[in-house]
Amino acid sequence: MTAVIPDMDATKPAQVNPDRIFETIDDFGVTNMFGSPALLRRVAGQGAQQNKKLPTLKRVISAGAPVPATVLEQFGSLLGDGVKIYTPYGATESLPVCSIDSDTILNETRELTDTGHGICVGQPVPNLEVKIIAIDDHAIEQWHDQLEVTNGTIGEICVQGKQVTQGYFNRPESNLLSKIQAEDNGFYHRMGDVGYRDDKGNIWFCGRKTHRVQTAKETLFTIPCEAVFNTHPLVYRTALVGVGNAGEQQAILCVELMDKNDKIQANKIIAELKQIQQQFPHTQAIKQFFIHPAFPVDIRHNAKIFREKLAVWASKKIS
Repeated sequence: MTAVIPDMDATKPAQVNPDRIFETIDDFGVTNMFGSPALLRRVAGQGAQQNKKLPTLKRVISAGAPVPATVLEQFGSLLGDGVKIYTPYGATESLPVCSIDSDTILNETRELTDTGHGICVGQPVPNLEVKIIAIDDHAIEQWHDQLEVTNGTIGEICVQGKQVTQGYFNRPESNLLSKIQAEDNGFYHRMGDVGYRDDKGNIWFCGRKTHRVQTAKETLFTIPCEAVFNTHPLVYRTALVGVGNAGEQQAILCVELMDKNDKIQANKIIAELKQIQQQFPHTQAIKQFFIHPAFPVDIRHNAKIFREKLAVWASKKIS
């Protein structure tokens, strides 16, 4: 494909000028677009305000972090009939693993995501094997079938296929923790993500393994907890973090608002989030809610939330 690079700061996709994106697509008749969820959100918002249409686009791809259904819906309104937004799942070490499109998300899986079932990332791509194993923070030297969990059980996502990297350069400890030796000199790569397989064979993403919150009574997973609160219209995004040592952590929900300057509404929004909390068994263990001015995120996508930094911040606010 011909690559067309828009006029933007690639380190700040969340602050892109949507008009520059529109100009590039229109001037060059762009047919295929890739953008992080943060970029799509910003462009979609202004496009909706301007009643903008992008008739040349035939396919849109977004990856790097989960794409909210509201963003798929809003950006989809700029596209022609039948044009889909694809949200592939994978990692630097293995890409792609699964893929799903906006039609499937908006028509079939969105409601489940909004009620805490995780984010459906679709079916595994051809010639790639996906296994869900019991969560373990230690190295696993040899593959055996007893590692696998049953459908519907959250575990660690593991993959085997030709697009999976064989190892890390000069990082033997990382290789030990991420690779499981299998038969015929093969191996499974541990994605470091948790999720489950449903009875239709779809994979559901529930967050990073290291981001799970382990209280004295249960384990909470980020995506299923955050998704129910992200449905609030005045909430930009939320982040579940754990404060304390694993096994005795306090579960804290950090909240970033759409209007970061609206201090008056903050207390009212927190009260409404606590009402949402009462509707779901899997969020009951969350102890406190804190408004954060702007989540720390990765420089590449502006969408991956640095929950480790938020956990340190939250630890200083606990009363």
